[in-house]
Amino acid sequence: MQDRDPHQQADGRGPVRVDVERYLGAELAAVVAGARRRALRDGDRQIDTAHLLHSLLESDPEVGDAFESGPQVARLLGYLVQRSIGYGLRWQTSVENSGAVPAVSGEAWSPVAARAVVAAYERATGRGERLADGVDLLAALVTEPGSRAAEVLGRAGIDVRELLVRLDGTAERGIGA
Repeated sequence: MQDRDPHQQADGRGPVRVDVERYLGAELAAVVAGARRRALRDGDRQIDTAHLLHSLLESDPEVGDAFESGPQVARLLGYLVQRSIGYGLRWQTSVENSGAVPAVSGEAWSPVAARAVVAAYERATGRGERLADGVDLLAALVTEPGSRAAEVLGRAGIDVRELLVRLDGTAERGIGA
């Protein structure tokens, strides 16, 4: 398989294919598998940031610990579940932050989700880690203001700036690394 630069992949306007296993640890490979299943089950044409957020919350306890409270996480999961059962139907006819989806073989990612994967990897390597973890991916999702994940976080009443401060503090203490 040809080696590709993730920055070039994430800069395009259409869906992109990302070799996520190369940039994410085993725990996040499982998160991506969950996001992939969720996208297929929801009838979406690509993995987006809300799929990643939903899968992260369900499978990584350290990600849940980054939020202020259990009720905050429950409210967030409620919005994500509503999205998967109909709340997000308006999203199913569109592509996150891009134009129409061309026919592609393989796994399609929204450009925003691809950028988040790359940003998570860069965040991890910036502190000396070889691969990203759940906290890195959550921080990357939080810093994508136009993403579906950011929209769901906002609807759940979560202050993303406060969340990012907590996530940065977690990384500095070496927790979640």
